[in-house]
Amino acid sequence: MKISIIGAIGKNNEIGKDNKLLWHLPADLKHFKEITTGHIVVMGQKTFQSIGKPLPNRRNIILTLDNNFEAKGAEIFHSKEELEDNLKDEDSEIFIIGGGTIYNLFIDKADKLYITHIDASFKEADTFFPEIDKNKWQKTKEEKFSPSLQNELGYSFIEYLKI
Repeated sequence: MKISIIGAIGKNNEIGKDNKLLWHLPADLKHFKEITTGHIVVMGQKTFQSIGKPLPNRRNIILTLDNNFEAKGAEIFHSKEELEDNLKDEDSEIFIIGGGTIYNLFIDKADKLYITHIDASFKEADTFFPEIDKNKWQKTKEEKFSPSLQNELGYSFIEYLKI
C-alpha cells in the first residue's frame, strides 16, 4: 500500500475556511485531476460534502466518525485502522485529499507528498496543512509558475519523498 498526500497550501500552510478553498487555480485543479484519476482518493466527510459528489474515475473513500453518514458512490470507513486494514493489499497509489484532520492523521504514514504551494497568505483561514518537516521529507521535483490571466496567483507544484 503506497500512501500519497495531495493538497494545495498557502504560505502559512493554510488550506481553507468554512469548508471551502481560499483560492481558485484552474491549473491546480487540472494537476489534481491528472494525478488522482484512476486511483483511490480518501477524504474526510467535510471535504466530501464541500465537493458535493464522488470524484469521477476514482474510487472514493470517506473517513468519518458519523456512523449514520451515507454517500452514494463512495465507500465509508469509520477509523483509520479500518481503512488501512481494508486497503492493506491495494496495489494502486492511495491519495489522501483532505481536509486538515485527515491530512494530520496520515502525514506520518505517507510515502509521498504532492503539494501545490500557493504564493500568497490568507489570514482568514481556519484549516491548515500539517508542517512539512524538512528532516522527514526531501523535495524531489519542483515546477514554478507565475500569475497569469487564468491563474491569478503564483504557485509551485512540488513533490516530496519521505526520507
